[in-house]
Amino acid sequence: MSLFGKGNDLTRQFIARPDEAKDEILYKWPDLTIRKLTQITVQPDETALFIKEGKVVGTMPQGRSTLDGALWPFLGDIIDLASGGNMYRAEVYFVGTREFVSLPFGGPVDNIEDPETGLAVGLRVFGEYALKVSDPSALILKLVGTRQGTNDMITDWAREQLLKALRTGVVKKLTTEKWPVLGIAGRTSDIESALLTDVQGSLAPYGLTITTLGNITISLNPTDEETLKGLRKDAAYTRLAGGFREYGVGAALKGIGEGAAAGGGAGNPAILGVGMGLGGMVGGLAGSAPPAGGGLGAQPSSPVAPVAPVAPGSSCASCNAANPPGAKFCASCGKPLAPPAPAHCTQCGQALAAGAHFCGGCGAAVS
Repeated sequence: MSLFGKGNDLTRQFIARPDEAKDEILYKWPDLTIRKLTQITVQPDETALFIKEGKVVGTMPQGRSTLDGALWPFLGDIIDLASGGNMYRAEVYFVGTREFVSLPFGGPVDNIEDPETGLAVGLRVFGEYALKVSDPSALILKLVGTRQGTNDMITDWAREQLLKALRTGVVKKLTTEKWPVLGIAGRTSDIESALLTDVQGSLAPYGLTITTLGNITISLNPTDEETLKGLRKDAAYTRLAGGFREYGVGAALKGIGEGAAAGGGAGNPAILGVGMGLGGMVGGLAGSAPPAGGGLGAQPSSPVAPVAPVAPGSSCASCNAANPPGAKFCASCGKPLAPPAPAHCTQCGQALAAGAHFCGGCGAAVS
């Protein structure tokens, strides 16, 4: 932007970071040729650097200054001789010196072994960080170069250094100290402290410093998290049941019960048989001592009342259906039932065997 004077006044130029670039970490002035006596404005939260042929020749303090070699001797090194000493030629960079906060970072970290289960699980991290330029010269000469750097270029690189430090130092700390992966959120403060220390070594040569970390969340891959939760539940139930075998029997009975309640196994003899067998195992495991020679499903030794036998009735000659004693007609087909055979021989009084046609004592025919 230029302001034209009247008469013999020289045309003067004003240099400053434009408003739309206020949130940029680094801003490069687009013109290489700068008129002598130009006014340059440097905001309180930034510094201005003059670079020529890959070297920083000078910096300007905060406030408004006039580019005059008599005031700033370093300007003599960037005079454009082709202009008769009326122009300077250099690259001018404005570098923000305040903290740039709420910068997001995140991504997969690594696969580590869970000390509780021995399974390899995948970790992910998400969080925010605050970045500050500690050495503007190093940022330009070692990272950005002589191009117009953008926030994304600088912050993306800083984010990669954070993830790198997390994969090396912090993951090593997790494995050496045997922190359980489930519940790792309780170690967030320790992780933030270690990460903040480890990452500075890779950033310092480029003039950057991460001042704070916040809202860090380390989480598991969803599939791995479900697996670990299932294993932890099984381990807890096994301790409660007294052993893995007992827990397995209980889980099987529970599954059978749920299936029957849902209508999948009601009335199925095979499922009922399995349930009765498992029930016998549970009874044996619970401490019921089986009788000598018995198995897990043997009945306990407590006395059982005998059951009185039921007297057999007549069998129908037509349909072979069983009928109660004293019946004269078949309850199934309605035909007359044959009278029962006599209990003794009518000739000699010998007791007759069931279904006998001749007496075993005298040989007389049984009527």
